[in-house]
Amino acid sequence: MTARAADRARYDRATAHLDAPLAIVDLDAFDANADDMLRRAGGKPIRVASKSVRCRALLERVLAKDGFAGIMSFTLAESLWLARSGFDDVLLAYPSADRAAFAELTSDPKLAAAVTVMIDDPAQLRLIDESRAGGREVVRVCLELDTSLRLFGARVRVGARRSPLHSPAQVADMARAVARRPGFEVVGIMAYEGHVAGVGDSVPGRPLRSRAVRLMQATARKELAERRAAVVRAVRAVVPELRFVNGGGTGSVQFTAAEECVTEIGAGSGLYVPRLFDNYTSFDGRPAALFAQPVVRRPGVGVVTVLGGGYPASGVAGKDRLPVPYLPEGLRYDPQEGPGEVQTPLLGSPADDLLLGDKVWFRHAKAGELCERFDALHLVRGDRVTDTVPTYRGEGHTFL
Repeated sequence: MTARAADRARYDRATAHLDAPLAIVDLDAFDANADDMLRRAGGKPIRVASKSVRCRALLERVLAKDGFAGIMSFTLAESLWLARSGFDDVLLAYPSADRAAFAELTSDPKLAAAVTVMIDDPAQLRLIDESRAGGREVVRVCLELDTSLRLFGARVRVGARRSPLHSPAQVADMARAVARRPGFEVVGIMAYEGHVAGVGDSVPGRPLRSRAVRLMQATARKELAERRAAVVRAVRAVVPELRFVNGGGTGSVQFTAAEECVTEIGAGSGLYVPRLFDNYTSFDGRPAALFAQPVVRRPGVGVVTVLGGGYPASGVAGKDRLPVPYLPEGLRYDPQEGPGEVQTPLLGSPADDLLLGDKVWFRHAKAGELCERFDALHLVRGDRVTDTVPTYRGEGHTFL
C-alpha cells in the first residue's frame, strides 16, 4: 500500500460516521509543517497569515508553539474581531478603507494597542482621521515596501503590484509624513516578496521555465536583501524605536530569515500545504487540509460523478487554480466539464471501485480559501476525528 493509499484508508475510517461534503485537517501533517517552518526560520519568530488558515482554533494551536508570534490579518474587520477574541498582536497586511472599523479602532484602547494597520500613502492617514468619529487613540502604523524586481530601467517588473513605495527615500518620506501627523505611530515595516515566496520553481514538465524562475528568484533575493536593508536604515533614522521588520512567505522562509535586518517572518500557507506549493525546491511539506465529495452517480465504465467541487482559487484563471482529485490516486477531470458547481464527473480506472456514497478526497489550490466553502473542519489524528472546529464562515464571518 502506498503512503497516499494509507492516508486515504485513515481518512475514510476517521470520517466513516460523517457524510460528505466535508473538510478535514490532518493534525500530524499540520504540526509537522509548522515544525518545518520553524526550522527554516532559524530562530526568528513567524507571524501567522490568517487568510491562509481562517480558523480561530487552528490559529490558537499554531500560536501555542514556541517560535510563532502574532497574526497577519487580511481585513480591518477581521483584525478587530481577532483582537476582541483575545489575540493581542494583529498586523493588518493590507490598507483598508473601512471607515466604521477605523472609528472602532480609534475609540477603543484595547483594539488600538493590539492592531497595527498598513500604510503606503498619506491619503490613507487622512481617511483614518476623517473616520475617527471622536476617537483619540493613537493608531499603530506599518509601512509597506514594494518588493518587485525592476529590470532594464524599470521597463520590466516582476512581482505583485502592491505598495507605491519602492526606494529607501520613498519609505523614509512616508515615515516622516506619519511622524508629523498627531495620532499615529510608525511601529514596523512589511515587505512581502510574493514573486519569491509564492511562485514554485520546479514546474513539472517545464525544465526551462523552472530554470528561469530559479534565476529570477536568485536575482530578486539579492536585490531585495540589499534594498530592504537600506530601507530599514533610512526609516530607523526617522523612527529609531522601530519595533519590527516583517518579510517572507512560505516559499522563502529560510532565505528571508537569513537577512539581518528582518526581525520576523510572515507565513501561513505552509501549514496546510495546498497544491500550489507542490512545485518548490526550497521545502517539502505534507498536505494537511483536504475536502471530500461523495460519489452520487456512476454514469459508465471508468466514470463516477461526485457532488459539487467547483471551488476555483483566486488569481489568474487557469488549471493551476482548480482543486485536484487526490484520493484515490488516478482520478482526473473530464476535460469537457472540469469541476462543476453541483456535479463533477471524474475519469479513471479507480472509478470502477467506487460505490455510491464513497468519498473522493481533493486538495484545494490555495490554503485558507477552502474554508470559505465549509462551516467546519474535522481535525483528524491517526484514523479518528479528535475534534470539529468552526471556520471563519462557521462563526458567521466572511470577511472577504
